[in-house]
Amino acid sequence: MSGSVNSGGEMTNAQLFQQMALLRWLTSQTEEDRRILTSVTAMQVGRELLNRITGQDKVDTYKRECILSISEFLRENPRASQATINAEVEKRVLVFAARVQALETAPIF
Repeated sequence: MSGSVNSGGEMTNAQLFQQMALLRWLTSQTEEDRRILTSVTAMQVGRELLNRITGQDKVDTYKRECILSISEFLRENPRASQATINAEVEKRVLVFAARVQALETAPIF
């Protein structure tokens, strides 16, 4: 979840650290606290850029969705044959692979 708020509405760890550094600097306005805030913000920006360039956060999301869809299929079809399960898993893994492949042509920003 790169820099976004998580599904529960809370801040990510990176956002929390940045807000803590900002609060500290706002209350003290010291040069040391400004450097801490600058460093924390630079790390968060760097992490976000890396995620956007590599698409790793989207790959992780697609992987979770693939696994969940397979487990849902298995839960809904407890008596499926091994051949049916294999075919369904293969189909869903191919969808995952196609989504990851599409990231290569997606715009970075």
